[in-house]
Amino acid sequence: MKNIFSLFLVAVLTIPAFSQPITSQYLESLRYSHDLNLPQWGPYTKNYIGVSHVPDVKKGIRFDLSVFPGIYRRRVDVPAVNYESGYHPWEASPNLEYFSFRHELEWKDQVYTDISYSVIDESSRLVRAEFVNNTDLEQSLALHYMASVHFPSIKEYAPNTPVYPGTIDLPQGAKWTDALDYTDLVYAKPRPTDNLVYDGKMRGEVRMNGFINGTAIGTGFGKDKGDWLNYNVSAERNYSDATIGLRYQLDKDAQLEISFSGLTNKKITLKGTGEISTVQVPVGKLNAGNYQLKLTSEGGSVILIDGFTLIESADVSKIKTSVVQWNYIPKIENGSVANSLILKYEQFDNYYGIYWNYPQTDLRQWFYNDLGDDFKHQVNEHVQKEFHNGSKDGHFTNVFFRPIKCDPKTTQVVYGMVCSGTKAEVEAKLLKANQTTDWEKYYTSARTFLAKNPVNPEGEKYVFSQKRMEAVVACNVVYPVYTQKQYIRHRAPGRWWDCLYTWDSGFIGIGLLTDDVRSAIENLNAYVNEPDEQSAFIHHGTPLPVQHYLFLELWNKTQSREMLTYFYPKLKRYYQFLAGGESSSTNKFNSDILSTWDYFYNSGGWDDYPPQKYMHDKAMDDKATPVVTTSHAIRIAKILCMAANELGLKDDEKLYDKDIARFATALQKYSWDAPSGYFSYVLYDENKKPNGKLLYQDKVNLDMGFDGLSPLVAGITTKEQTEKMVSHLKTPGEIWSEVGLSAVDQTAPYYSNSGYWNGTVWMPHQWFFWKTMLDLGEGEFAWKIAKTGLDVWKEETEASYNCMEHFVIESGRGAGWHEFGGLSTPVLSWFQTYFEPGTLTGGLNFWVRKKEFSADNSALVSEVKLFPDQAETCSAVACMNPDFHYHVFWNGKAVQQTEICKGTLMITLPAKAGIGKLEIKKIQ
Repeated sequence: MKNIFSLFLVAVLTIPAFSQPITSQYLESLRYSHDLNLPQWGPYTKNYIGVSHVPDVKKGIRFDLSVFPGIYRRRVDVPAVNYESGYHPWEASPNLEYFSFRHELEWKDQVYTDISYSVIDESSRLVRAEFVNNTDLEQSLALHYMASVHFPSIKEYAPNTPVYPGTIDLPQGAKWTDALDYTDLVYAKPRPTDNLVYDGKMRGEVRMNGFINGTAIGTGFGKDKGDWLNYNVSAERNYSDATIGLRYQLDKDAQLEISFSGLTNKKITLKGTGEISTVQVPVGKLNAGNYQLKLTSEGGSVILIDGFTLIESADVSKIKTSVVQWNYIPKIENGSVANSLILKYEQFDNYYGIYWNYPQTDLRQWFYNDLGDDFKHQVNEHVQKEFHNGSKDGHFTNVFFRPIKCDPKTTQVVYGMVCSGTKAEVEAKLLKANQTTDWEKYYTSARTFLAKNPVNPEGEKYVFSQKRMEAVVACNVVYPVYTQKQYIRHRAPGRWWDCLYTWDSGFIGIGLLTDDVRSAIENLNAYVNEPDEQSAFIHHGTPLPVQHYLFLELWNKTQSREMLTYFYPKLKRYYQFLAGGESSSTNKFNSDILSTWDYFYNSGGWDDYPPQKYMHDKAMDDKATPVVTTSHAIRIAKILCMAANELGLKDDEKLYDKDIARFATALQKYSWDAPSGYFSYVLYDENKKPNGKLLYQDKVNLDMGFDGLSPLVAGITTKEQTEKMVSHLKTPGEIWSEVGLSAVDQTAPYYSNSGYWNGTVWMPHQWFFWKTMLDLGEGEFAWKIAKTGLDVWKEETEASYNCMEHFVIESGRGAGWHEFGGLSTPVLSWFQTYFEPGTLTGGLNFWVRKKEFSADNSALVSEVKLFPDQAETCSAVACMNPDFHYHVFWNGKAVQQTEICKGTLMITLPAKAGIGKLEIKKIQ
């Protein structure tokens, strides 16, 4: 039975289609932006799960309404997002019109609360808490609304450490130029990171308290003679006696001579106090117009530059600077109707309205910056209304629902509403909320946004675990993340990583693509830059170029020429940097084998992978190269070559072919280790010339694992090498285990059962090898990899409701992060490939030029271009309507196919280069 407490009036929505067209206009709207086209309301918190609102995406400020249940007068499990805390992402639409979380009060599903957030209109959301009591006992439960505001943090992994930016107030006619608004910054000594600045920051950028906008030029600028900055300066009026006020910081007692040229030609000696200082550089009479200003260091000291003002000298004293002091405490007013309140925070214009209609509530305030142990100790206090723990940088407005009676074997539904707008708009919404009683239909309406892909009967057993993963991927969005001088909403691997993450994000996009094309496109767009931008791509963490694989998946799904044209030049630049272009140091060894050690410690994402760990432990960054970087450079060159072929860019094809040949030759010449049947790390002498292989105790290849097998993914191995390496993958007790592919060969003397990657199974590199097996005509083994991954995922997710990071070989159980929407997304790709009708999948040499399924998925007509390596056959998988049996034709001739489950066909094609027509017809 259901007892429903009605809370508010909602507006009828027009529900858009899930997959909107990929038009040139849409793609142009993404240019130079790294944000996501998501609603202002969403699960964007970095603190406690609930619903968040972004009042102005440019400002980096977030409003949270965390909603969580408890057992009245006993226990409240605060849904902290940075450790396991008893809640699970449960359902979510791809674009977050609807999302929900299950909060377990008595495991497993004995007593729980499903709390969902549904779109009402652009500025308001329904909060629905469904209490479920599956026990034979009566339950007294509670519910908390916790409203709070959060300001931009100074760095990642520090959500409660805000940046305190400076502000500047100028007299009329004066102009401020921020230090980051340069036209160029050049270091006298070029750096590998000149065209790949970490986290998408600008060259020289640092985040600093007290500096205007919280940013400055730093990172060693000024230390070397000849470091320089250049600015365009627009004088919008005539000045009788202009001056440039340079705002900077030097260490106490340090000095630095700066030469100014262009707008003024002066040499100034700056003196350090350890604090932010300003020096006036005379300009004199200046006519309106556009000018250049160049600042050149004479060397000797590191400087932080904030920016400069162009101002009349007589007005300098009128400049006022201050530092923002964030105010977490809102003005709290009673709303326009009973059971409502209005919150107004000082530092942005929005008002927030919260409405409820449960008869027993208290309004309380917590002057805390986190809801930790002290909160849990105090939360059941039923008299006190204000709680203080000495914090000055936090506040929570608490609506406490108590008690909520839930009879045995019953369900209670409690509704609420949160909205934002001007005060008048909020008051109007609260008034409407008091005038209706039918709320459930709006919850039902919002749930129609959930993805509803068809599933074949044999895939039904995986649906529960797949839906949990869909929810995790959709809900793992955090705000704010700072990159490219902008705050963005960003899809993170998990909320612990409230930051960018390059290779994880590529896999997130591959997961998103299974439900919503635009979501995948925007995730790809977040990590690529225009050819005229400073950094070649957006880099954080392992620079494994999964974005190119996502690009191939997007093409094969959509055949959108607009998408192909939009992303190709960006991904070409990305590749060229990894191949050694621009400021890149990846090809610094005299071998044509690449390494990315100058950018990150991790080559393949595998932190404790034995040769990588050994090399770093021995400080051998300049003496060793891995295999994986070059292997993936080759593979993405092949992907781009296919795209160039489609676009008719013959010169680009030649460029890629040349690179592929020289990189492949280098790996074969220096890296192949015949005794082990793996490729190996290559060692170098003091002249960076190859000098042998990295061995374990000078006896055994230390690279018996995923890195040593990565040339398979590149498609550059000989027939003999391929047979040996595929044997390693297939052989139980070597790479193959009962739970999938081990990152390290289990027969290796350095294999461990206690590592992070060493001794565990991860999904991402399994995805690469799965794709490669399709290229090699190893369709049966590809199916074994995918099915094992799906079974392992199913077992763990059904047992724990978690979506885990990796799996321990000894036990088969999940480990690591519990809401991992990053590298675990291949399970979504595998599920769609084998169990969702209307899906055609090939390997990495498989380029779909045209594709058309019949309305009931009982027929397929497609045009495919193959770009094979050395294999004689390749495999493809088509998921069709399970109600029929099929014939498969390639260029009009019947080809071998196996029905591996009802409706799912594993097809064997001749691996000959060129375009072919693939047809599937049902048997009449």
